[in-house]
Amino acid sequence: MVESTAYRQGVAKAAILPRRRYMPQMENPALALHLNTDTNMYLFTGHGEGYVAVNDRRFQQPLVVMAQGIRTDWPASDFASLEPAHFSYFLDLMPEVVLLGTGAKQQFAHPGLYRELIQAGISIEFMNTPAACRTYNILVAEDRKVVAAVLI
Repeated sequence: MVESTAYRQGVAKAAILPRRRYMPQMENPALALHLNTDTNMYLFTGHGEGYVAVNDRRFQQPLVVMAQGIRTDWPASDFASLEPAHFSYFLDLMPEVVLLGTGAKQQFAHPGLYRELIQAGISIEFMNTPAACRTYNILVAEDRKVVAAVLI
């Protein structure tokens, strides 16, 4: 039988584990998950190369998604062509935060492009489109006033 060095030195592996009596006792260690049954909200249900899906409807063009609606009239076509007017578009929607999905990879716009949003107290986050979809769904579930603008 091969003994480990720690065992021969009289150090048992169990000694390095926390003792049960010092651990806080949890009444119910299970995590409760709840299915969102509010079918009036618009949520991302999928994404892939060249598309996103909102409530199981596929879109292959840039769009703006809010909990209560989808807008396909956002004039942005791709990240390289973004202008201040593309960001001013969100002022009338008055969200707390705009999540800008920049496509397959995360990119950051020059602050001068979204200065009006900052001055209006609207936060903006830049992330790749899949991350924007996931983050949007979480924030909507928390009843936050969020807008996701995604570039495909």
